[in-house]
Amino acid sequence: MDDAVLRAGRTHWRCESAGRAALLVDGERYFAAFRAACLGAKRVIRIIGWDIHSRMRLVPGLPEDGLPAELGPFLNALLQRRRGLRIDILIWDFAAIYSIEREPLPLLNREWHRHRRLRLRFAADHPVGASHHQKIVVIDDAIAFVGGIDLTMRRWDSSAHLAYDERRVDPEGEPYAPFHDLQMLVDGAAAGAIGALARERWRSAIGAPLAPVTVSTDPWPRAVPPDLCDVRVAIARTEPAHEGHPEISEIRCLWLDAIAAARRSLYIENQYLTAGIIVEALERRLASPEGPDIVIVLPKRCHGWLEQTALADCQARLVRRLRAADHHGRLRLLYPVVANAAGEESEWVRVHGKAMVVDDRLIRIGSSNLSNRSMGVDTECDLAIEAESERVRAGIAACRDRLLAEHLGAEPAAVGAAIAANGLIGAIERLSVGARRLLPLEPAAGAEPLETAGEGITEANLFDPERPILPERFLDDYLPEAPRWQLSRRILASTATVLLFVALIAVWRYTPLRDFFTLDGFVHRINSLNGGPWVPLYVLGAFLLGGFFMVPVTLLIAASGVAFGPVLGFAYALLGACASAAFGFFVGRAVGREPVRRFAGARLNRISRRLAHSGFVAVTLVRLLPVAPFTLVNIIAGAMQLRFRDFLVGTMLGMMPGIVMLTLLGVGAGRVLRHGGVADIAFLVGAILALAALGYGLQRWLRIDDPPPRPR
Repeated sequence: MDDAVLRAGRTHWRCESAGRAALLVDGERYFAAFRAACLGAKRVIRIIGWDIHSRMRLVPGLPEDGLPAELGPFLNALLQRRRGLRIDILIWDFAAIYSIEREPLPLLNREWHRHRRLRLRFAADHPVGASHHQKIVVIDDAIAFVGGIDLTMRRWDSSAHLAYDERRVDPEGEPYAPFHDLQMLVDGAAAGAIGALARERWRSAIGAPLAPVTVSTDPWPRAVPPDLCDVRVAIARTEPAHEGHPEISEIRCLWLDAIAAARRSLYIENQYLTAGIIVEALERRLASPEGPDIVIVLPKRCHGWLEQTALADCQARLVRRLRAADHHGRLRLLYPVVANAAGEESEWVRVHGKAMVVDDRLIRIGSSNLSNRSMGVDTECDLAIEAESERVRAGIAACRDRLLAEHLGAEPAAVGAAIAANGLIGAIERLSVGARRLLPLEPAAGAEPLETAGEGITEANLFDPERPILPERFLDDYLPEAPRWQLSRRILASTATVLLFVALIAVWRYTPLRDFFTLDGFVHRINSLNGGPWVPLYVLGAFLLGGFFMVPVTLLIAASGVAFGPVLGFAYALLGACASAAFGFFVGRAVGREPVRRFAGARLNRISRRLAHSGFVAVTLVRLLPVAPFTLVNIIAGAMQLRFRDFLVGTMLGMMPGIVMLTLLGVGAGRVLRHGGVADIAFLVGAILALAALGYGLQRWLRIDDPPPRPR
């Protein structure tokens, strides 16, 4: 076709035939289909993803096939059952900020090492600020899944998107909010081409080739009916320019050409809307009196503190730009709500899918967001099908109607009829009347949004770059997106340590132990060791040994306050903590990245690549929060080649508030041990409350969402 969107070398890498293609809407359908397909695998299962979690449940309840419900045990049981099967897993070698929301220490998790035919590897072949973001599963090179869903926690949901669903819990049993996402399943030569792409990603990231396979069996899951038959599937990619490899921008071209090709309607679902180049293309279509209806479905707001702070401001400005350009009333920016919500956080659906349907002529499903980084920085993979017959046109329209029907609580046939009679926007407005509906999006920037863009500055910002950028200009995602309960758990653990310290004080004060080991005698022995001038060296030695043996640095800081009082105690604690941090840093640098990564997993790696010359801000924030053990942060920062100056400055700035509070706690403890008066006990209680207030204040500052409440 002369007006075809799919053009080889511009909008896609390869375009191959598929006898069957199916749209899998939401995690319930995808995870069940993935499980069934794995049961039919004979030779190889290859998983290429942004994240993976061994304890995520593929199906709720007790599986009928007799194998475990959790991903890791399921894959290992499958390998035990089928001798000729191999499983290769490649995920992003992720940044420190994601350590809380991901599975800790994946390389040490026994589920990934129980069987020699299961290999878990990490992709780190990216420029500064980039990530591996593809979500691909290929089985026997015969079928392939591509879309936006990773095999990780907090992705499962049914298409009912109930406000509270007892099945929708993470591996810790904590509920999470409704979650909407999409995956596409294809077979035939298209699946073989996706298999070739997966093998190339493995070779690029790991440096070792993988062999293609051929099987005579069909692993297509029987419970999945195809939505489209005998179609050609285009594979589009984003890959950043790096180490001599040219940039691949097929996805950007596909978005732009598809937007330009729309005649009657353009339906989009996405997690973000921060790509300036996409907004410009939409503005051009809105300027024409005869342009298409444009409907974009987004989440009500960005997820977590970082996205809300760094991206919400940009997204809000772009939304305002689009609405200002909508002179003909053909734009709707919407978010889905659910029925019977128990609170604000459970009333709206977290839209994570990445879909586009152009008229009834083209459907696109993949991993790319409407963000700058998906257009030129992250590694992405999308699939697109363009209609070549009326039969395929009907199938594409049915897929669009099914997506809208889910959000509107209607039947797909009713949605199709309403679109035929009233157009896309008219149909949504007529049907969006029940408990499940689409509401106008009113994005709000955070109370104190980061100054990521301003007058005279392009829409791209340091958190969402259009191209890989210079290290000295980049500071990527430096805080974890985590539910408050998880961060609270860590803060509670720190509080428990403090309470244990207080309990020891009580035992010391009110039992015969006070006669066996007195505080004054302890301080006297410290000061008498080779004379007073040597005391700092002994304190440094204590901090260095404590760091080596993983002694909590909080206890060492509090002990300094007990022994030396507020001024010297603070000075010694700051000096000792920085010395211990520096020692761990240089140990990590001497050991090197690979041994440390094997020991610590990917929990805090990529720090150097992520932070480079601007890393002190991130180190400061990591020190402020109880994200990871003190010594572990030190060693991994050194192993990842973070600049020492940035590391030391960030450590000093980030630890100062905690050192002040812990030193005061130690001073209060010392006063109680010496005298035990009411005023001394009140001082100690005040120090504990101040420390707790600091932790709570940090949580409030982060504005991290609570999980949806359980129904009463």
